[in-house]
Amino acid sequence: QVQLVESGGGLVQPGGSLRLSCAASGRTFSSYSMGWFRQAPRKGREFVAAIRGSGSGTFYADSVKGRFTISRDNAKNTAYLQMNSLTPEDTAVYYCAASSLLIITLESAYKYWGQGTQVTVSS
Repeated sequence: QVQLVESGGGLVQPGGSLRLSCAASGRTFSSYSMGWFRQAPRKGREFVAAIRGSGSGTFYADSVKGRFTISRDNAKNTAYLQMNSLTPEDTAVYYCAASSLLIITLESAYKYWGQGTQVTVSS
């Protein structure tokens, strides 16, 4: 069993930054790939970024490349999403998830999910 808890969401002005954190339970954190997804009002869940267990491989949606950075600290059982140059289109509930599968850019690859944290970008 893996339990995930997101934190760090909030209200930020356009052009601002936030860093989301995802704290994971268990002793096998490094064996899981970690992903971030988001869901805007009236829209489906969208892939944002993912990172391999070792941290050596990362993947990003085109909409966030160059602005968002995914990272992890396996010693702390924590994954992060640094979000810069935020726009109102980034407003959504952000979820972290853990996957034991090879493909990690699809929602169906993830078995464990956090509760989500709200990010609102508005002036």
